[in-house]
Amino acid sequence: MELTSLPVLSLADEPAAFSQAIGESFRTFGFALVKDFDIDRGLIDRAWKLSEAFFALPEAEKRAYHDPVIGGARGYTPFGVEIAKDAKHHDLKEFWHIGRDLPEGSPLADASMPPNVWPARPDHFQETFTELYRQFDKTGATILSRIAVYLGLDKHWFDPAIEDGNSVMRLLHYPPIENLEGEAIRAGAHGDINLITLLLGAEEAGLELLFQGKEWIPANPPEGAMVINVGDMLERLTNHFLPSTIHRVRNPDPRRAAFSRYSMPFFLHLRSDWPIKTLPQCITADNPDRYPVSITADDFLQQRLREIGLKK
Repeated sequence: MELTSLPVLSLADEPAAFSQAIGESFRTFGFALVKDFDIDRGLIDRAWKLSEAFFALPEAEKRAYHDPVIGGARGYTPFGVEIAKDAKHHDLKEFWHIGRDLPEGSPLADASMPPNVWPARPDHFQETFTELYRQFDKTGATILSRIAVYLGLDKHWFDPAIEDGNSVMRLLHYPPIENLEGEAIRAGAHGDINLITLLLGAEEAGLELLFQGKEWIPANPPEGAMVINVGDMLERLTNHFLPSTIHRVRNPDPRRAAFSRYSMPFFLHLRSDWPIKTLPQCITADNPDRYPVSITADDFLQQRLREIGLKK
């Protein structure tokens, strides 16, 4: 294996072995490629078809599900709204957000976690993506338990931290590109806000990560595998022991420019009121605490949403 090639890991491996493998991949790349996860393949296939059908709807119909007041937390966000932090051009994408259905009367139900929005069509959209969200959520919790062990924590350490967490599943559509000479790209260089991201759909070329801050390398999983990466919350929690690596979705080569690109990331978040405090075992003489003042997960999220243009 070359130094700059991402390993493909199996979630079916013995837990301790997987913990070590994903920890080492995260330490090196901030990313990992993972296969053998417990998400139903038939469900994923149905979700792709429904996602494509929704984005093919008329623009006016899609915009009926856009609420700028909630900063894209649920429902539709139109093409060209989101912008990477410090970027000059908005991303060439549109997307739909599905969040957690909170128990009635939950104190976490506010503008950050509003009720889900569901389109009138295509048929079976709500039931399909509600179940896919559930399976993503379960798989993400399993992976976090393995990461906890790598960090020297109890395997259940993250359980209360993500209970009723503000995790979001995003259906992404990058339309065909007519002008490849423009400066805008499908997704500008950025780090994710959350703990970890689980991404389906990266088999289509374009996703790249900035390896050790020096060179762009592809993150293309084999069929049936997903991309998983460290987000800024986990980077902060671990005092940068696990790095949140900058990544982007570059524009396609001319042969693929006329084709849409679809993907489905699941952004696994802490619960909104959870304080992000540096883990003691990640503080050393060589790596002193970079964040002596803690911040709640929601305050961190709101700060970042303003930076990427989803909130004013």
